[in-house]
Amino acid sequence: MMHGMPDDSTAPTAPTAPAVVRLDDFTGADLTEILGPGPDPFGVAATGLTWLPKEEHFGIRLGGRLVAHAGLRRLPVDLGGTPTPVIGVGGVAVASDVRGRGLARRVVAAALDHARTMGPRHALLFCRPALLALYQRLGWREVPAEVRVEQPTGPVVMPLRTLWTPLHDGATWPPGPVRLRSLPM
Repeated sequence: MMHGMPDDSTAPTAPTAPAVVRLDDFTGADLTEILGPGPDPFGVAATGLTWLPKEEHFGIRLGGRLVAHAGLRRLPVDLGGTPTPVIGVGGVAVASDVRGRGLARRVVAAALDHARTMGPRHALLFCRPALLALYQRLGWREVPAEVRVEQPTGPVVMPLRTLWTPLHDGATWPPGPVRLRSLPM
């Protein structure tokens, strides 16, 4: 029994929220299961960027169907000229027919809980301007500096919004230029 909570097994219970699970892999077929078929599921093809796959995957299934995903990848970044590892969050997707139920919040929170065990003090993500308000509601903050990322032809300025969130108490975003020393995730 939880301290201060009555032990009333006859009390009505709220419907159980679907569990976030760690996925062994996340394939193109999984993405299609969530977002449906299409050449640009994340709406970022117009940027012309080359992206890295994620290394850690988290998902939510409803009725056996994968309906939400968030992925993680450890990345090398220079923050204000100082080499600093961060955890990149990407591949966040929620099936259109189940949006508005808090699934993005739940799958990203589970991914961030795992990210906190990986060591770096910051998580980083890139998003389209239309999604900025969603991520800000989830506690993400906009990186105030221009962000450069690697591409096969050399470094470019990231055309999407760059957001960060602390992974540990007291973590703050340092001032100065930001350079991702890899392809974006």
